[in-house]
Amino acid sequence: KEGAKGPGDIWEKEVALQIAQRLREKLEAAGSEVFLTREHDTAMALAERVAFSNVQRPDLFLSIHANSMPTKRLRERTEGIETYFLSANASGEAARAVADRENAEAPTARSARGHSTLSFILDDLARTEAHSDASRLAYAIHPRLVARSGAADRGVQQAPFFVLTGVEAPAVLIEVGFISHPQEGARLGKGAYQEALAQAISEGVQAFLRETRRRDMTPSAPVAGSTGP
Repeated sequence: KEGAKGPGDIWEKEVALQIAQRLREKLEAAGSEVFLTREHDTAMALAERVAFSNVQRPDLFLSIHANSMPTKRLRERTEGIETYFLSANASGEAARAVADRENAEAPTARSARGHSTLSFILDDLARTEAHSDASRLAYAIHPRLVARSGAADRGVQQAPFFVLTGVEAPAVLIEVGFISHPQEGARLGKGAYQEALAQAISEGVQAFLRETRRRDMTPSAPVAGSTGP
């Protein structure tokens, strides 16, 4: 899908892919292996993105988007960066509206047929562990994005995004700005600005991975206990 359109016929789908490709270059240069859900101007359903990600068994999942507003008045006044992680309850009405827009193509229901109870339990446990790290990933990326871009800080938010629900890895959705805003939309189409955004995301990802490795290497604290006489 094209997504929103900004000044000068800049499309969200183009901006998101260009930033993702720049980000891949930076992460690969740092030694990471990166998989994109699309390499070209092709559409992929939300459920297909989730399935593709889980096949790769990644350390984390990023969904990159550009936000937009429906009316001229809101387009002229609304700008800034938001970073989301999954929650059943949205942070507020604005977060709920963003989730509703991004979830527009999501399936309305999923069948449980053909799956054992055990597989559902194991899948749920894997997602629960991943989601517990998602907020840490969001807070590693978001302040770096704001600092490097100089964009308005709309904060780290929570919302029920379909694309984040089934991913078995820490997952965040990044709204890199409002493509509908006259000035911010124009910036999003510029290579230098995309480069700054990609650099910030890369730095946040690498910081998250370093912290995760340190945590995983730290021995567990001994458990205090007592025995009977």
